[in-house]
Amino acid sequence: MSMIRDLRAAVRPSLRKSVAPYGNEARTSYDSTRDPSAVSAVVDCAVYRDGARAEAPACLTPREARLQVRRDGGFAWIGLHEPTEAEFAGIAAEFGLHPLAVEDAVHAHQRPKLERYDDTLFTVFKTIHYVEHAELTATSEVVESGEVMCFTGRDFFITVRHGGQGSLRALRHRLQDDPELLAKGPSAVLHAISDHVVDGYIAVADAMQDDIDEVETAVFSQTGKGAPRGSDAGSIYQLKREVLEFKRAVAPLRRPLQLLSERPMRLIDPDIQKYFRDVADHLERVQEQVIGFDELLNSILQANLAQASVAQNEDMRKITSWAAIVAVPTMVCGVYGMNFKHMPELHWRYGYPLVLSVTVAACFAIHRTLKRNGWL
Repeated sequence: MSMIRDLRAAVRPSLRKSVAPYGNEARTSYDSTRDPSAVSAVVDCAVYRDGARAEAPACLTPREARLQVRRDGGFAWIGLHEPTEAEFAGIAAEFGLHPLAVEDAVHAHQRPKLERYDDTLFTVFKTIHYVEHAELTATSEVVESGEVMCFTGRDFFITVRHGGQGSLRALRHRLQDDPELLAKGPSAVLHAISDHVVDGYIAVADAMQDDIDEVETAVFSQTGKGAPRGSDAGSIYQLKREVLEFKRAVAPLRRPLQLLSERPMRLIDPDIQKYFRDVADHLERVQEQVIGFDELLNSILQANLAQASVAQNEDMRKITSWAAIVAVPTMVCGVYGMNFKHMPELHWRYGYPLVLSVTVAACFAIHRTLKRNGWL
C-alpha cells in the first residue's frame, strides 16, 4: 500500500482519491477476445514460456501473471488501452515502473523516444493511420496519429496504447504463431511492435504519394480558359500540414532505433538486435520519402501561387486593353459635349457620320494591335 501511495504522489501530487491494492480489486476476464472499449483498461494479459502462451484461468490478472512468472519462469505480456492513473497504479507498483515513465504513459502526447530506468526500457512509438477520403479538400484529414508506450523488463512486457487505431491484437496472435521468435523474450515483442509501427509508416507513405500525385496533376493541368486559378492552395496547404504530422512521428524515432540496433543492451537479446537494423533501414527509407513529400509540396504550392499571379496579370492586361479602347469614344464624346457655340463640324452635314467612322476605326485599330501583341 505504501508503494502505491508513493507512486501516485510522484505521478500526480494533486490526486487525493484512494485506490485499493491491485490484488483486492474486482477481477475481470483479460482474454485475447476482450473488447478494448470495456471498462477495464487491460486488453490482454498472458504468460509466455518457451515461446508458447501458458495455460491460465480466464480471470488472470497482472498480479497473478507476475506471480506465475516468478514461480515458473517465462515472461508476462500485458496490454492496456488508455489507462487512468488509478488503473495503472497497481500494475506500475507490481512491476516496479519508474514514476516518470508512468506519468508519460498515462498522459501520452510524447515524442518517440527510448529511455532507460534501472532495469526497464521505456519506448514510445507514434502510430500513423491513413484516413480514406473521396476528395482532398482544405479540411480533409489525411493521417490520424496514436501512441504505443512499451515497458520492457527482464520478465515482463507492458504496452500502453492511446488512440483508436494501432491495435496490437493481430500482432500478438501472429507472434504466438511463431514460438521460436517469441522464445527470445520481451525484446522479441519490442522488435515486433517497432517493425509493425514502421510497416504502418510505409503503407501511409505509399497512400500519401497518391494524394500528392493527384494534387500535382491538378495544379499543372490548369491550362486554358475556365481553369481554376489558385483553387488548390487550400488542399495543398492541408496536405502539407498532414505531412508535417507524419514527419513528427518518423523523424524522432531514428535515434531510438539506432540505439536498439547498435548499442549492446542487457535487456535486448543479441540475436534480436540484428533485426532492429532492418527496422531502422525501413525507417530511413520512410524518412527520406517524408522529406521528399515536404519539399515537393513546397514546390507545388509555389507553382500554384505563381499560376495565380500570372492569371491575375493576364486579367489586368485585358482590363487595361479594354479601358484603352473605351477611352477613344470617351474622349471624342467629351470633346463634342462641351457645348461651345462655335465648334467645327457641328453644323456640317457629314460631321456626325465622320466622327462615328473615325471613332470606330480608331477602336478597331487599337483592338487589333492589342490582340496581335497578346493582350486580348
